[in-house]
Amino acid sequence: MMREYTIVIEDAGPNLSAYVLDFDGCTTTGKNVEDVIKNMREAIESHLELMIEAGEDLPEPLEFVGTAKISV
Repeated sequence: MMREYTIVIEDAGPNLSAYVLDFDGCTTTGKNVEDVIKNMREAIESHLELMIEAGEDLPEPLEFVGTAKISV
């Protein structure tokens, strides 16, 4: 089964960092967006494997992510 999880990539000074919106404890860093996405894919796979081994239910991916436009 394929799952698609939403990640947030942020500027972390000398590099970028990322985390998964759908569950806690899965983060990574990288020098550029491509590195972060590659690293996050590996981190998510490892995280989910550990969840399966522990008998935990896998989180369902978010169905919608949006933005809010704010006039300042």
